[in-house]
Amino acid sequence: MATPPETAAALLRNAHQSLPHGGLAHKLALAGSAGRPLRVKLGLDPTAPDIHLGHTVVLQKLREFQDLGHRVVLIVGDYTARVGDPSGRSSTRPVLSGEEIDANADTYRRQAFSVLRDDPDLLEVRRNGEWLDMPAEELFRLARVATVAQILERDDFARRFAARQPISVLETLYPLLQGYDSVAVESDVELGGTDQTFNLLLGRDVQRAYGQPEQVILTMPILPGIDGSEKMSKSLGNHVGVTEAPEEQFGKTMRLPDAAMDTWFELLAVPRPPEGTGPRDAKRALARGIVERFHGAAASARAEAHFDRLFVTHDAPADVPEHAFESGGRPVHLPALIADAFGRSRSEARRLLTQGGVRLDGEALGEADLDVAAERLDGGLLQVGKRHFRRLRAA
Repeated sequence: MATPPETAAALLRNAHQSLPHGGLAHKLALAGSAGRPLRVKLGLDPTAPDIHLGHTVVLQKLREFQDLGHRVVLIVGDYTARVGDPSGRSSTRPVLSGEEIDANADTYRRQAFSVLRDDPDLLEVRRNGEWLDMPAEELFRLARVATVAQILERDDFARRFAARQPISVLETLYPLLQGYDSVAVESDVELGGTDQTFNLLLGRDVQRAYGQPEQVILTMPILPGIDGSEKMSKSLGNHVGVTEAPEEQFGKTMRLPDAAMDTWFELLAVPRPPEGTGPRDAKRALARGIVERFHGAAASARAEAHFDRLFVTHDAPADVPEHAFESGGRPVHLPALIADAFGRSRSEARRLLTQGGVRLDGEALGEADLDVAAERLDGGLLQVGKRHFRRLRAA
């Protein structure tokens, strides 16, 4: 049996931060002594109809708690969605109708079950409208927990205040309402993204004011989108939805820059391929793992075959000539490789790259790909224009 510190270390392996230091191990020890599971809370405001892989980073961590026998309390913020979480916002969120919130809440719940175990002993789903529709005197009591100065310390409010951008009184109540959720469900641990740190810490203040033991907070890093840089977001068009078709999930993942793969493997808890696997095959393993999680192994295999038909072997002759290249352990200068393999000038090869006329295993290369790692090229199908192909081999 693992000790509480060992269990805590395993749960925190890919987390951004846990506060207070050592608090999770202490909570695990207390719960073990009392013979009860921890109550691990996550709140989701249903402000959009679908969830994407970015949401599943925290959901996957909740699943790890479930697998250890702890009880997850998933709070669908049907009430707080009417207020609007100001985290990371430069302006007030648009107001949704009650019908929109209810429809989104039902969708969130169904999609969350694609990650969480739907076991009544391990999962409790609540709507915070159950307790936040409170009398005015109870709201006044809650509002006394924090000062205006404390609320305005949070980064997003501070930036908006400095820029003289509007901050509604309703928005300033949001962190307190989220904190009251922790009181209502008697939370031991609350999870969230790094953008939720202020809200989660204020939840500890609210619990203390209501005479409850303070929760431990655990924040997870933000997953970058398929552009590899910005936070995954539907509004930015860089997301992979959990209900998207297998072929769509696979194809989008294959667009992920190599530099972001380690982050995706780590945060999405997809099994890594064997050490020494090249970037191209590693990305395929990542795409297969994501599709398999949401659609099953058979759908994953079909999605990969579909990708190959569309992008790898499409219009390629049956017997593609091979071209050997030398790297000497250094990145390969692609214009020089194209010139050698296809009999083009280097200037023409560079022009083709900038115009999107060069593909590697169906993925369009660009001006940012002038120098490419040899392991990414080895075994790959290089396409120039519509009808010219070479199978690359490292010499």
